[in-house]
Amino acid sequence: MKNLTATSYKLKARKGFSLLEVIIAVAIFLLFALGIYGGISLIFKVVYMSRTLVLETTFLSEELEVVRALPYESVGILNGVPVGVLSHTKTITRNGQNFDLITTVRNIDDPFDGTVGGSPNDTSPADYKLVEISAICSSCLQTKPVILSTMVAPKQLEGASQNGHLFIQVFDVNGLSVSGADVHVVNTASIPNTIIDDVTANDGWLRIVDTPTGTQSYHITVSKSGYSSDYTNTVSSANPNPTKLPANIVAQTVTEIYFSIDQLSSMNLYTVGTNCSILGNKTISVWGEKLIGTDPNVYKFQSSVTTDGNGGYAFDSLEWDKYHVSATNTAYDVAGTVPLAPVDLIPGANQDLYVILRAHTANSLLVSVMDAGTKLPLSQAMVRLSGSGYDETISTGIGYIRQTNWSGGSGQEVYIAENQYWSDDGKISTATAGDIKLKKIGSYYQSSGYLESSTFDAGAGVDWRNVVWEPISQPSQCGSDPVRMQIATSNSSSPASWIFVGPDGTAGSYYTTTNNTLHSSHNNNRYLRYRVYLSTANTRYTPTFSEVAFTYTNDCVPPGQAFFYGLNSGTYTLEVSRIGYDSSSGEVEVNGTGEAVVNLSVSS
Repeated sequence: MKNLTATSYKLKARKGFSLLEVIIAVAIFLLFALGIYGGISLIFKVVYMSRTLVLETTFLSEELEVVRALPYESVGILNGVPVGVLSHTKTITRNGQNFDLITTVRNIDDPFDGTVGGSPNDTSPADYKLVEISAICSSCLQTKPVILSTMVAPKQLEGASQNGHLFIQVFDVNGLSVSGADVHVVNTASIPNTIIDDVTANDGWLRIVDTPTGTQSYHITVSKSGYSSDYTNTVSSANPNPTKLPANIVAQTVTEIYFSIDQLSSMNLYTVGTNCSILGNKTISVWGEKLIGTDPNVYKFQSSVTTDGNGGYAFDSLEWDKYHVSATNTAYDVAGTVPLAPVDLIPGANQDLYVILRAHTANSLLVSVMDAGTKLPLSQAMVRLSGSGYDETISTGIGYIRQTNWSGGSGQEVYIAENQYWSDDGKISTATAGDIKLKKIGSYYQSSGYLESSTFDAGAGVDWRNVVWEPISQPSQCGSDPVRMQIATSNSSSPASWIFVGPDGTAGSYYTTTNNTLHSSHNNNRYLRYRVYLSTANTRYTPTFSEVAFTYTNDCVPPGQAFFYGLNSGTYTLEVSRIGYDSSSGEVEVNGTGEAVVNLSVSS
């Protein structure tokens, strides 16, 4: 027993670590190791960057010593203002690294003896020069340049100058000054051309003192990383009347010119059908309201783009503006936009724009209704267009599907052909284009009958609102409610069965001309069928069913807009009304694809 106990003790004493203990130990070791490695890496990085900054400071000081040794007349930029022998940009190599240098030289108007255009007026404002040199090593992960500067003054007093002065101010959309904007100036009157590259100060101004004279010869471009650009334009055949011509410089005169830039924005454009279906590979014209020329108008931004197979196109770098769209082919018309066009794109924004397309017709009219004060779109405004044998009223912000012809016969399960339907009970006649009537046998009509439509696809789940049909009045001999309707909706295009119900959501009720609000149980369903029931109390007479429309709302319904299509060319009367607003009316000429904007004021 003693030997056995001793053996057991020895075996227990030799027991090793478990796998879990080993994993925990390795994890703790890795944490310490990674921490030490990260700390050492950070130290090496700091030391490396410090050595780089010391090196840059050293050779920048050397560059400034070279500048101080130059004759005063030579201190300037090659073909710049002031002109001299220094290069604006160059690259030097130290310790195997390349450093980019940018040299800027400015004439300084010292207020000690007055300033140009001030009181007293300094007619020789180029008192001395400021030389600034920056260095950056892009391959060293350096994010900010090292900048050193010096003042260089003439030995004698400055002489009278016959040059002028160019003052450039840059501000944003709110009128606030933009500092650090890059200004590129080219004077084409000098040979070789004078080129000035500089940046605006904290107050948004770049004051170029003692500038050679020239007539509309100073071409200016203002830009900044992440911002839009602004520029002067020359007269050309494409732009005969630019809005901002190159600047004039007159002797001993200050020329001030202003530019506006701001943060770039992005816009995602999508082309979809009236039922929210994706319409890919469609070409759309997009243009802003800003002009760089007039008579004729030359837009600063104008482009024709084609959406991808998913109906999308991304504009990554657009400046703030109001953007319009139009279809550029004859297959589709723009039936509206979400949001209402023109789209007001603000600086730094990311905007989605849905362009609603409908099959092209020779003449159409898109009406936009807005609040006169806020310019916001007004939904549920009644827009009536009448004339040239046409009279239709549409509610803005409400989508609809419509059928006006059944003469193509039965057998169509999905609504594609506009003149076909699914089935009937054999007691209905659709022989007359545009009308459904009871079938006539001899001198008498059937007493009742029904027709079932094809399946309509709204493209996505929608909120169904109303059913409206025409004509509203029927022969009195047909009795009360000779036209009734039931509808069935589903999120499947082929459900096991279509369940047709009326306004109370049951199969025992029917929609009539005075009870046409669709039951809420249909909301969020995508597909719809209808049954129209005709009956007559006197078989010598038949009711007539000529048109039906179902209205709905969803994300693809353009707010504050109504689209009329299939029109004849000619003059129409346009009437717009909305509860709480003064109504508006007038004539509109329709010839091709047109637009009308109506502003409604709040009723007093």
